[in-house]
Amino acid sequence: MSTGTDASTSGWGPFSLVGQHAVVTGAAMGIGLGILRRFVEAGADVLAVDRDEGALHSAVRQLDARAGQVVALVADVGADETPQLLVQRAVDAFGSVDVLVNNAGIFPQAPALELSPALLDRVLRVNLRGLVLASLAVARRMVHQGRGGAIVNLASIDAFHPSMPGLVAYDTSKGGVLMFTRSLALELAPHGIRVNGVAPGGINTPGATGPLEGSGLTPEQAAALRAQFVRAKVPLGRMGEPDDIALATVFLASSAAAYVTGQTLVVDGGTLLT
Repeated sequence: MSTGTDASTSGWGPFSLVGQHAVVTGAAMGIGLGILRRFVEAGADVLAVDRDEGALHSAVRQLDARAGQVVALVADVGADETPQLLVQRAVDAFGSVDVLVNNAGIFPQAPALELSPALLDRVLRVNLRGLVLASLAVARRMVHQGRGGAIVNLASIDAFHPSMPGLVAYDTSKGGVLMFTRSLALELAPHGIRVNGVAPGGINTPGATGPLEGSGLTPEQAAALRAQFVRAKVPLGRMGEPDDIALATVFLASSAAAYVTGQTLVVDGGTLLT
């Protein structure tokens, strides 16, 4: 457990998460770690969930002396017992669940005609089924608490347009996240629970760069290919960073987005414009 100082004067204004109790899945690295950092800086108490125990505890140790409190939960979001487990752990630690960020996801690649049932099931289990069930478990708790809440789902620009061959399973899962976000927002609005999404473009994370670096290319060749992609496809001229997504997520979780629900915010440097 990590604890820090009061964030009430942290300068976050309407973006402050002071007094909010959040759950962030896939929090050990990449985008999830970026979200975790910004949430605790904004004053939230966070249950950080990840299946990688070593990486998760390392992430929590990095957050000493930040504003919010962090509790680690090692769990697989695709497991049937996880949704209720994360709700119970958050309630035990903080007394309530006010925000859920469904960030956990996997990114395996396979040509469509070689896609196996096992791979399809694995991707959908984590990226869509786990997200849906976690959202419903947290939503039930939020309704019981009676003071609203916010759910933020990590989708992808691939929910709108396929970026490359080999991602049929991934793109299908993220398209499902997009529509689930809209559907759940409609149903939960009467309870004051907002449901929104963030759709990242190309982000510098191990999950995004790993497949390229494992393709047999030299580091120089991989870097050149990434630079070529940026020149051709990203009008703002750079790859995104986890913090770009984290800040968008803070916005959607905060009172600054109090009149926003059912939306998915594209954060891609303009990639979908090309």
